[in-house]
This record gives sequence, C-alpha cells and structure tokens, in this order.
Amino acid sequence: MLKSKKLQISLILGFVILTIIISGCTDQNNQAEQSSLDQHAAQITKLEQKYKKLENVEEIKKLKARYFRFIDEKKWSDFAQLFTPDARIEIDGNVFTGGEAFAKGAGAVIGAAPTVHHGHMPEIDIIDKENAKGIWAMEDMLTFPAAKDAPPGHDGYGSYSETYKRVDGVWKISSVVLTRFRMDPLANWNPNTNPVTGK
Repeated sequence: MLKSKKLQISLILGFVILTIIISGCTDQNNQAEQSSLDQHAAQITKLEQKYKKLENVEEIKKLKARYFRFIDEKKWSDFAQLFTPDARIEIDGNVFTGGEAFAKGAGAVIGAAPTVHHGHMPEIDIIDKENAKGIWAMEDMLTFPAAKDAPPGHDGYGSYSETYKRVDGVWKISSVVLTRFRMDPLANWNPNTNPVTGK
C-alpha cells in the first residue's frame, strides 16, 4: 500500500513537472512566434511607408507634367487648378499669388506664342504626409508673332525650385521659383507663315 502511494505521488509529481516543462516550452514557442510576427509586421509597415513615398513622388511628377502640358496647350483654367490658393510664384522677376493670378499673367504674356516646355531630372523629397519639395531642370522655347511691341523669343534653360502641399488628398504646387541659367534669343515669326518653317 505504501509503495502504491509513493508510486502515485511520484507519478503525480512527474506529471506536474512534465506539465511545467511543456508549458515553459509552449510559452517560449509562443514568445518566439510572437516575436517573428512582430518583425514581419514591422517589415510590412516599412514597405508600406516606402510604397506610399514612391506613390507620392509619382503623383508630384504627374502634377508637374500637367504644369508643362497645360502651358503649351494654353489650358489656363486647368493650369490654375494645379496650385494652392496662396501659392507664391516667382517667374522672371514677376511674383504672383495663387494659380488664378499666375494663369492670367502667363496667358497674357505667352498666350499667342507657340511654346515648348520640358522638365527633367526631378529631385523630389517628401517632407511629411502633407508637404514635399522638389527641383526640376527645365527648358522652354517660345517665339512670338512678329509685331512692333512683341517680346523677343528665346530658348531658355534653368531650374524650378518648388514646394508642394496635399489639399483634400491631392498634391498641389504651393510655391515656385524659376532660376534661369541661359537664354538663347530666337527670332519672332510672321503670323502669316508657319512658325516652324518660316514659310
């Protein structure tokens, strides 16, 4: 009887010890599994942040592409919508506030001129979820109809320094400064001739 009780106690103690060991192993496994899940979650978050940053850069590139295209297509109403209402634009010594004023001024100066605007090699930095900045190399070519008071045509080179702001989920231009490095003069053209061939 005594031996039987000792055996039962030994079995019970053994079972308790085994349970503790298994429980400890399970806890370690759970901790290791949780740690692995945490690492994967952190990696996914990091990849999502990188993806969002690249997506924002691409949206800003498209914004600036529209800037150049709307100028050349003379779509001044669409052009005005690319800017924040308080945007500060400094072009060739002229300063405008807001897209409407800039579109009106640009239309008055180059509305009659066939133009070609190109932007190259963007350097865009995302500052935070709502703000960014960028620098663009640029070239613009324009000639005016020959007239007594017509401004001279040119092939110009320089860079845009800009800031951008997200407004209602859409990137807008919030400031522009155009710095010109070189301007080669171009002859103006007779409006009765082809501006490309001169005939």
